[in-house]
This record gives sequence, C-alpha cells and structure tokens, in this order.
Amino acid sequence: MSAEMVGLSLIVIGILLVIGKWLRIQIPIFQKLYLPTSIIAGFIALLLGPEVLGRVIGTAAGDDVMTFGLFLEEIYAVWETLPGLLINVVFACLFLGFTLPKWKDIWFVGGPQISFGYTLSWGQYVFGILLVLLVLVPFFNMSPAAGALIEIGFVGGHGTAAGMAGTFEQIGFPEGYDLAVGLATVGILSGVIIGIILINVAVRKGQTNILKKAEDISWDQQLGVIQEERRESAGKMTTSPISIEPLALHFAYIGIAIFIGFLLLEGLIWLESVTWAHWVNVELMGYMPLFPFAMIGGVIVQAALTLFDRYDTIDRGLINRVQGLALDWLIVSALATLSLQVLGSYFVPFILLSLVGIMWNVLAFVYIAPRMIPNYWFERGMGDLGQSMGVAATGLLLMRVVDPENRSPALNAFGYKQLLFEPIVGGGLFTAASVPLIIQFGAVPVLILTTVLMLICFAFGIFYFGRK
Repeated sequence: MSAEMVGLSLIVIGILLVIGKWLRIQIPIFQKLYLPTSIIAGFIALLLGPEVLGRVIGTAAGDDVMTFGLFLEEIYAVWETLPGLLINVVFACLFLGFTLPKWKDIWFVGGPQISFGYTLSWGQYVFGILLVLLVLVPFFNMSPAAGALIEIGFVGGHGTAAGMAGTFEQIGFPEGYDLAVGLATVGILSGVIIGIILINVAVRKGQTNILKKAEDISWDQQLGVIQEERRESAGKMTTSPISIEPLALHFAYIGIAIFIGFLLLEGLIWLESVTWAHWVNVELMGYMPLFPFAMIGGVIVQAALTLFDRYDTIDRGLINRVQGLALDWLIVSALATLSLQVLGSYFVPFILLSLVGIMWNVLAFVYIAPRMIPNYWFERGMGDLGQSMGVAATGLLLMRVVDPENRSPALNAFGYKQLLFEPIVGGGLFTAASVPLIIQFGAVPVLILTTVLMLICFAFGIFYFGRK
C-alpha cells in the first residue's frame, strides 16, 4: 500500500462527498430526511464498489472484469483500514478544548440527561442479549457477542463499529463488524426519520416549548447550508503561523492523546498478562481496542493544558473541525467496504436486532423521558433519542431542529451529559469491553449486570430528577 495510493483514496472520498452534498441540495427527499452527506456519499461508494456494481459486472462479463467496481483494489484496501484508524482521532478529540464546568452544574442541569441516556444504553444491552439468548443463538447459531451489537451500532455508531473490528476478528466473529456497521447505518437513518416524525407530531399536539409550527424549521436546516450572514467562525487562530500553523499544533495535540492512549493500553495488557490472566486464564485487555484509551489520553492532554498552557493554544472549534473531518471520512469508508453478503446471510437476525433497538428507544422516549426530565422534556429528550439511535451528531441535529436558537437548556444539558456518558458507553470503556466480557464470562452474567444498571438509572431518574 503506497503513500500515493493512500492519497488517491482520500481524494476519491473527497469527490464522493462533493457528489453527496450536491445530491443533498438537489433532491428534496434527502433534505426532508436530513440525511448527512457522508451517509449519501457512503451509499454511492457502496453501489459503485465491489458489493454491487462489481458483482453485477462480474456476473455479466466474467469474474475478473471490474471486480472492485469503479474503484481500484488498492483504494478499497486503504478504505478497509481507514475506519479503525480514524476512530482513534474521533475519540481523542472528545474532551480536548473543553473547559470543564462545575460539578454542581453537571449534576443539576445534565443529571436527567445522564439518567435517561444510561437507561437507554443499558436497555440496549438488556434487550439485545435477551434477543440473542432466546432467538439468535438457538435458532440462528450466532455468537452470543451479538448481544452487544445494538449498543455498539446505535449509540457507538460507525466509528465504534470500526474500532471493534479487531475484537470481532479475535473472538472468531468477524461478521460482527459488518453487522455493527449495518446497524449503525440503520440507527442514523431511523433516528433522523423517526425524530423528524416525532417532532412534527409533537408540534401538532402542542408538546414542544420552542417550535410551535412545522414551518418554523428553517430552509437552511433542510438544505444543509448556512447563509452568509449567519455563518460563525469555524475555529480561532491560537498561534501565529510564523511560529506554527494552528491546525498543525492541534493535530499534534490529538496525536499526543492517541499515543498516551496507546501506552495506557499496552501497559494494561502487560499488567493483565502478569496478574489475573496468568492466574485464572481470563483475558480482557488483549481484546480491547485503542479508541477508548485515546479518549482518556485526550482527557490527560486537556488536563495538562489547563494547568500549564497559560496562552490557551488549544481551540475547541478547530478540534471540532478535525473531529468532523475524521468522522465523515470514517463513515464513507466504512459504508464503502460494508459486506452486503454478510448482511444477506444474517438478514433475519439483522432485522430483528434493528427492530428491537428502534422499538426500545422510541418507547423509552415516549413513556420514560417525560417522567424523567423535569422541564423541556421533549427538546432535551430528543437529543438523547438521536444519540441512542445514531451517535451524538444525530442528537445535536434533532435538537437544532426542535430548538434552533438554543432557547431551552437542552444543548447545555446534553453537553454536560457527555462528560459522564461517553467515557463509559457509546464507544467508551464498557462498550469496548462488552464483547470480551460476554465471551469470557458468558451472556447471562452480563445480562444481569446491565439489567441492574438499567434499573438503577431508571429509578434514579424517575424518583429523583423526575420529581423536581
């Protein structure tokens, strides 16, 4: 794999993103569904790649003709490796550039979001593992690790699915990666579509506090562009380019965070090998991916900058741009390399996992959120619904639709929630450990653990925050 081919692969992703953005602007249904451009571009790559166009041409003209569709085999090989690398960038950026708020604000403003978000995530494990134990293992002979797929795909998203690819390979369940990517795609699409439907219904029923008419949803939001007079700065210049380009410095901070994460993971693997793994032959850290530790590395880098960087050389806006770039590239490359053959082989289990995940999230939003979130429950709960089905970006999108001017506490509460939510689930430490835990200890103990955690978060949200 040459450097030139890596560069060409990124250029092709850029071309696909431009085509996807043009289609988003030109096709009304894409606007109504608020489809992210990266999803559109990823589907284009999937259709033009080996899984669709390559198979059609191969069937018609011979197996050796355009096996990889319109793409080169080398480009496809680069795309297969990109998601597992880029997810480390995405997670290293999570807490870089953040000024930590007071714990009192996190607790009282973000507390209902924390309880509701955890209830949703633990519930995805509970119902996912129940589905596996009752249906997928006895009737479809699937790995019990499939019980973690709903949370990995829905809350974790394409990035987490990509980061878990190595873990699925190690446990002998490589198709888990394709199923997780497929679930992540279903999650984002259903999250946006169902979210928009719920918003329209809530507006008609008068359940929203900010949005009073469906027509209040701006044309800019549907089109996915920002008018010139409403554009904000994408980031701030924190250093002089004469000294160092600010973007280069921010890349360096991200790289240090990932490297710290790598050292942490390697240290834990070594510690495990000379302690419990040596004594009882139970190994967990060897299955763990790098990305949750890159997130911890980001926290360490940010803590060091808070203490010692008196010039404030890190800017959250620039970090967001790097994170967004990595996430868009990740989604396109993950969808482009999705194996439709795997999804076809596990079609019924895939549909069942999708339906169980969607039904749990929607029912929890409709019946639990208004009883757990004391004020602006719809605006605030919409962010959690979006994240529980299609990562944080989907939650932010739906919150901006229902509260475009941030007049409710939804955005602040959602941001505070992430500080105590992302390190554990949605791609955090438990998400990364869930598959090894199921393999090493069995699905039933993990089911019991997640059920207890779900009930604790549910009870705390209902009887503490819900009564305020």
